[in-house]
Amino acid sequence: MTNGMYRIGIVGASSLVGKELSDELGESLLGASDFILLDDDEAAGKITATGDEAAFIQRLDASSFDRMDFVFFAGSAEVTRKHWQSARKAGASIVDLTYALEEEKGVVARAPWVGDTLASQAKQNGRELGLDTPAVVAGHPAAVMLALVAARLRANLQLKSIAATVMEPASENGRLAMDELHQQTVNLLSFQTLPRDQYDAQVAFNLLPALGEAAKVSLAVTEKRIRMHYAEFSTGLLPSLALQVVHAPVFHGYTASMLIEVKQPTTTEQVEAALMGEHLDILSGDSDPPSNLSAAGQEDIMIRVMEDVEGEEGVARFWLWLAADNLKLAALNAIACAGELRRLRPQGKVQ
Repeated sequence: MTNGMYRIGIVGASSLVGKELSDELGESLLGASDFILLDDDEAAGKITATGDEAAFIQRLDASSFDRMDFVFFAGSAEVTRKHWQSARKAGASIVDLTYALEEEKGVVARAPWVGDTLASQAKQNGRELGLDTPAVVAGHPAAVMLALVAARLRANLQLKSIAATVMEPASENGRLAMDELHQQTVNLLSFQTLPRDQYDAQVAFNLLPALGEAAKVSLAVTEKRIRMHYAEFSTGLLPSLALQVVHAPVFHGYTASMLIEVKQPTTTEQVEAALMGEHLDILSGDSDPPSNLSAAGQEDIMIRVMEDVEGEEGVARFWLWLAADNLKLAALNAIACAGELRRLRPQGKVQ
């Protein structure tokens, strides 16, 4: 392309993460590119925005990927599986936010912020992108949160173990899940029957570690994905992750309670200092604690550090309370993945 311009397709532009991705791309280093918004027949023809500019969503067909440089898949997994090979044959670099391709041969899950933090160790042990990389999966936002924190701690402290309970919001599972949580809330307050198509359980005003047998949303699948992506980002350098995923009755924002153990007595100030850096916002004890509400619209992952045993001179275990905007984090990580592909593309390493 000339003048640094690219032709970029967003498949699933009308989805929650697709709309967030469109906004963030407009503000990124790729913001001067030509964006083509694509979706299925139902969304085609709608007007949306890319950054500050209005755009029409075009119907997805066999010729949609002609002359594309990058294609982001942000809609349904079924659409990704159906069309990704067409995008690849057209010569586009592919970033998958639907996780549909995570088991395809040669496809890797990426979290560039984590790789940058692990630096040379990650480059030596990780799976590098190259000519044989057909696509990259943008890592799960909760896995990015946990791995980035662990990587930052490892760089500065002797990290022994980590465990986390992750609270998942409805928006992580799309608009239908959000609608069902909303309708359950309304129906409960008016003593009506609850809709259960997505969750097969009461999720309004409730915390659950598992959902109904007929649920379309699966916490077990999410937990497996977070573990898998965390392990792939870690490249054997980070402690294994003890994890539980809980569905929270909120619409947006991941929160997580994370227990870390270090090998030597450490102070809260030392842990906070170890975490300092790009993409992490450390809140002191005098500030309001992070929450899914305060994280909404924020680019950074918000963190508060607390001693496991208060008042001791130095302790080896600390509780971290994390919050992040799940849609924004997913979009920013996908753009960082595209940045990796962009650096390789002029060298002819990515098809």
